[in-house]
Amino acid sequence: MTLLVQSLRDRLPSLYSTEEQADPVVWTKFFTPWTYWTWYAIEFDGEDLFFGLVTGHEREMGYFSLKELESVRGPGEIRVERDEFFQPRPLSKLREELDDRAGQPRLPFQAKQR
Repeated sequence: MTLLVQSLRDRLPSLYSTEEQADPVVWTKFFTPWTYWTWYAIEFDGEDLFFGLVTGHEREMGYFSLKELESVRGPGEIRVERDEFFQPRPLSKLREELDDRAGQPRLPFQAKQR
């Protein structure tokens, strides 16, 4: 599977272009089928670097690399995948969904920090 198809590349805002937005759109989701690690992309530098929400041991905003996602291998050489059914949505909506799924109390929306 190609993690970042051209149509998605064309839609992703450039890095830092949404930092003034109170509630930026999350455009795509990458995940490891064998663990709970998930990367949600909000911005992309056009080459390798994303900014978005990362869930793993913690949930935090940060940068992640397309090359690194492509290089990760799990058991039996399983690779990171892109959720082909993910629908873009505001970051606040995604956080609500993640809180509901985890059974955690909803935390107030926080603007991204750089």
